Amino acid sequence: MLNSDQTDLEPPPPRSDPDSSFGDRTAGTAGTGTAGLCPPTRGAEPGEAGKKDLQPPLSREERRRRRRATAKYRTAHATRERIRVEAFNVAFAELRKLLPTLPPDKKLSKIEILRLAICYISYLNHVLD
Repeated sequence: MLNSDQTDLEPPPPRSDPDSSFGDRTAGTAGTGTAGLCPPTRGAEPGEAGKKDLQPPLSREERRRRRRATAKYRTAHATRERIRVEAFNVAFAELRKLLPTLPPDKKLSKIEILRLAICYISYLNHVLD
């Protein structure tokens, strides 16, 4: 009978001996409810985990998503964005200084600055022609 049981258990034997002895030790604890945590096929899981490592590498988009999920990346991105917006606002302020308006210190929105710059450039072209 043991030989027939062993033939029934032949798929699990590719496990190493320490795993099988570990499984034997946990078999006595089946009544404690820990048998579900350490099933006899547990020795095969590290191999399966190794197979997961052999899966094709993550796509470029998936790597990008994971990198962007880190706090370090978000902090660095926020810093870069702050610098970009500041440079953008400085450029608008410089353009605003070159445009004639009454009163000269009148606060203009960005779209108003752009529209006024377009009109002023077209006026200067007309003066040159």
